[in-house]
Amino acid sequence: MHKSHFDRRIFLKLGSSAAVASYMGSANGQPEAGPRSAGDSVPAASRAKTGRLVDFVNPMQGTDSTPLFSRGNTLPIVAMPFGMAHWTLQSSDRGGGWFFQPHDERIQGVRCTHQLSPWLSDYGYVTVLPFSGDASPAPSARASSYRAGEVEIAPHLLKLRFMRYRCMLELAPTEHGALMRFSFEGEAAPGVFIDLPGDDAEVKYDSASGVIQTFTRKNEGGVQAGFAAYYTFKPDTPIAGVDVKEMKDRRVAVVRFAPTNGRPVNLRVGTSFISADQALLNLRQEVGEKSFDAIRDEAAAVWEKALGRVKIQGGSDEQMRTFYSCLYRTQLFPRMWHETDASGKVVHRSPYNGNVEPGFLFADHGYWDDYHAWYPMMVLLYPEQLGKILQGWVNAFKEGGWFPQFPCPGYRGAMTGSLIDSVFGDAVAKGVTGFDVQAAYQGLKKHATQVGDPAKGYGRVGIEQYLKLGYTPCDLVGGGAAQTLDFAYGDFCIAQVARAAGMHDDAAMFEKRSHNWKNIFDPGTKFIRGKMADGSWLEPFEQHTWGGAYVEGGPWQYRFNVLHDPQGLMEAYGGKDAFVQCLEEMLTQAPVFHVGTYGAEIHEMSEMAAVDFGQYAHSNQPVHNVLYMFTAAGRRDRTQHWVHRVLNELYSPDNFAGDEDTGAMAAWYILSSLGLFALCPGKPDWTLGAPLFPSAEISFDGQRTIRIDAAAKAPGGFYSQVKLNGETQHGDSIPHAALLRNAHLEFSSI
Repeated sequence: MHKSHFDRRIFLKLGSSAAVASYMGSANGQPEAGPRSAGDSVPAASRAKTGRLVDFVNPMQGTDSTPLFSRGNTLPIVAMPFGMAHWTLQSSDRGGGWFFQPHDERIQGVRCTHQLSPWLSDYGYVTVLPFSGDASPAPSARASSYRAGEVEIAPHLLKLRFMRYRCMLELAPTEHGALMRFSFEGEAAPGVFIDLPGDDAEVKYDSASGVIQTFTRKNEGGVQAGFAAYYTFKPDTPIAGVDVKEMKDRRVAVVRFAPTNGRPVNLRVGTSFISADQALLNLRQEVGEKSFDAIRDEAAAVWEKALGRVKIQGGSDEQMRTFYSCLYRTQLFPRMWHETDASGKVVHRSPYNGNVEPGFLFADHGYWDDYHAWYPMMVLLYPEQLGKILQGWVNAFKEGGWFPQFPCPGYRGAMTGSLIDSVFGDAVAKGVTGFDVQAAYQGLKKHATQVGDPAKGYGRVGIEQYLKLGYTPCDLVGGGAAQTLDFAYGDFCIAQVARAAGMHDDAAMFEKRSHNWKNIFDPGTKFIRGKMADGSWLEPFEQHTWGGAYVEGGPWQYRFNVLHDPQGLMEAYGGKDAFVQCLEEMLTQAPVFHVGTYGAEIHEMSEMAAVDFGQYAHSNQPVHNVLYMFTAAGRRDRTQHWVHRVLNELYSPDNFAGDEDTGAMAAWYILSSLGLFALCPGKPDWTLGAPLFPSAEISFDGQRTIRIDAAAKAPGGFYSQVKLNGETQHGDSIPHAALLRNAHLEFSSI
């Protein structure tokens, strides 16, 4: 177990509930007692009394991260589910994506962020800080200390006191804005800084209406020319003056309020990617003249309904906090990019063509990260929301001509494969509706058969060689083995969409191509290996060396990454027994790694080495199917053993094992703790695992209910029997169709 290098003072400030204490290193791996974290604002007794699921959520989960070691690389986000506007804390302007760190002693403001990961830049953001008296608008100079232990932060609420300015800030979110309430103490003149990045940012103040309208063009890719993020601010308190400070790379509006006479200042905020008028309209539609308490309570009610889709019984307080903190994380991305215009129509500014277009659009998601668990989780728990998201991706294809490879917010090139194939393949296999299947198929077929421009964020890398050779050669394509595996699996998923679209000949063609993984399986070493254009293996081969033919991993991390053909992979290993032996070897050997072509230790290597799971690097997505390969090989007992170890040792209310990646890591926890997993998204079934909780109920607004019960078992015991609606199941999976009506799953030990 990794030992965090906190000093005692910092640990007392923001250090941790009991689960983080285990991360700090108890001898037996069991949590030690520790002080509550800042995000853990509701004690267990109070949670039990309120009965609200939202009170189990810790938005600080995963924030104690750096570029060198990730425990989530998350932000403490206050927002509506899938909301456009994410509100968080900014404690640093040092540059890069790590602008909040819980160990920083001062806060520079509350930031409306659109960042999906610190590895990709933020865009269209603004930072707001209430102040009093005289203060410099520069971020580091204006920063104020705060008592982290007094911070209240929940999905629907942020509340903290800026000690320097004797001001309490409260924030409640809407989908495209927020309502902030500032309560000043003392006699010093009150005001607010509105910090806009970019030397071309603009501020306009209409003294007659008291409205401040701003925009920033800050962006580092993924949009068309002319991109801007618009903000409208309307305080209830009269404005005494607005002064715009032009600073290097930013414009700061210094807003002074008239004397408040002890009354709070309400600052109403609307945002838009369409126009200043739309930002004002969003403010009026969502915030209007409502009180702060009304906005806060509305947001809490929306979150309570979203979290209440799954109700857990019998878990410990720590398990409940972990589960609902993870479920909150899964409801943040992808970010809605659409807005409602004055006529009531849903529209969006397209980052793919720059025009205002009709319909849904979403942004900021990594298919490479999220296809293993997040999209399948949405199929199971929130299919109605998933249909909208999928139509949003179809709209992206229609507007830009290609499916995005990594939408942030538009075309960006990142990672391997074209894993949006999996997203649609799983949806059609499990009967998700609400999107244009014909258009989806045309988009998927295009990047699987035509040359795009991967550097610009669309098309498969090395598609020419893949079509010619049946694999992507490592002397011509970086990460050739990883690309080949992703393409072969993607072809399997495209075949499912082709069949749903009535294109049966195409489906057969893609099915045949899905066996291309065999072209890079070496029967001598029994590893997936890099192959050269002339058909020879990439040499030298060393099983613990990262990079080269692999991406963010090495031979072990990609050894079992054939989701769609586990039976074929087992045959290649020499049978199920040999396959299981290799799986156990992966998990029980030393976490050895060599930096290979990376040339230095990257954080994924560090995170694998920090825990006792051998070469199973749960901190990154390429292995997220591996533990369920035991089930495919007839050893669900070993799936249960290892999955429960991961759930209990690598997750807590405060930390993840590595980058959380827009819901990917959290969704793995949600599905696995329910006892179900999609070993192969794109097939119409669920692989059986073992529930973590005695009981879970998934309810769909009174239409149907899925109940999952797990009988008590002895420590180390195995749930050897599974019943579905009273009938014993003899296979390793259950059909998704059985869950589309009232269903009861029972796990027990014989």
